[in-house]
Amino acid sequence: MAIRRAATFGVLKRSFSLSHSTTTQALAAALLPHSEGRCATWLGVSFRPVVNAAALKEHALSLGFDTVGVCLAAPPPHFDAYERWIEKGYHGTMGYLARHLAVKSNPRSLLPGAHSIVAVTLNYNQPNPTRKGYPRIARYALGRDYHKVVKGKLTKLGSWVEKSYLGAQCRACVDSAPIMERDYAQMAGIGWFGKNTMLIDSKRGSWFFIGLLLTSVEFEPDSPAVGGCGSCHACVEACPTGAIVFEEERWQVDARRCISYLTIEHEGEIEYDTAGWTFGCDVCQEVCPFNEPRESQPLRARTTTEPDLLQTREWPSLDRLRVIEDEEWDVLTRGSAVRRAGAEGLRRNAAACVESLLPIDP
Repeated sequence: MAIRRAATFGVLKRSFSLSHSTTTQALAAALLPHSEGRCATWLGVSFRPVVNAAALKEHALSLGFDTVGVCLAAPPPHFDAYERWIEKGYHGTMGYLARHLAVKSNPRSLLPGAHSIVAVTLNYNQPNPTRKGYPRIARYALGRDYHKVVKGKLTKLGSWVEKSYLGAQCRACVDSAPIMERDYAQMAGIGWFGKNTMLIDSKRGSWFFIGLLLTSVEFEPDSPAVGGCGSCHACVEACPTGAIVFEEERWQVDARRCISYLTIEHEGEIEYDTAGWTFGCDVCQEVCPFNEPRESQPLRARTTTEPDLLQTREWPSLDRLRVIEDEEWDVLTRGSAVRRAGAEGLRRNAAACVESLLPIDP
């Protein structure tokens, strides 16, 4: 029996052409199909079989996600750079980012038994014409709060994983969770970092949300995404406040000058001209060549087909918004990402926009 098993091991190793550790995992998948996602023992050796991710990806796409990839639940590769970014104070008044550093250093802080991270995207692009005298809101916040939309789909995906793989554990994360979602999406092959630090999919651009599903199942990982902006500096030159800077041999965003930060997360008065933006800012994405539709790249800049994201609302004028009462604000922003700015923040932003529209005295 031992000779027969040894012979089987040798045949499998030659047929898979894999290293010893990977061969052990391949054996688990081939000889123990019902052990997917669980640690098993064979010939006295403990191993965790790697699970083919095809069914997982198919189900993720069926839920409405646009792309899906998998990476290992390892520490984020850019954590040290992120830590230095915070040390320089580039996070502004977002003190919670510094407080969450320890948790962000390892995804197993969120799910102790995590072995894989499933990264998904959801397109949010839609027309966003400017209306004089009315608030200008970033495209991602035009529809229903994306946290609810993306997390709802991720929760369904997690339930499917837990039902499909015995003993599986999952945790759904959107950008409100203390995890470096762009790092893991890049590792999962979703996209690469542009100069504006946005994740860019060469085929689809950057108008998409990122969601992560941490799981104890060890799915077969994808290769990291590669790409680059080349000599293009469109976003750097277009940024109204010069927030995109090159330091320490890499491009980064000084949040203290970023209009998205200033109109959403910043506490206190705004010292920069917000260029007409009332909530968020899309300038660096609007000028990006990867967000321009081309005949050779038909997926770029497509309008989202997600019904919840297309349920836009009518916003009052800037004059009305800058004096809006808390009760009216509460009703107006329910189910919207714009609620993040708070009533006082929205009044402040609207007032700044109105001021920028006033004629300058000679």
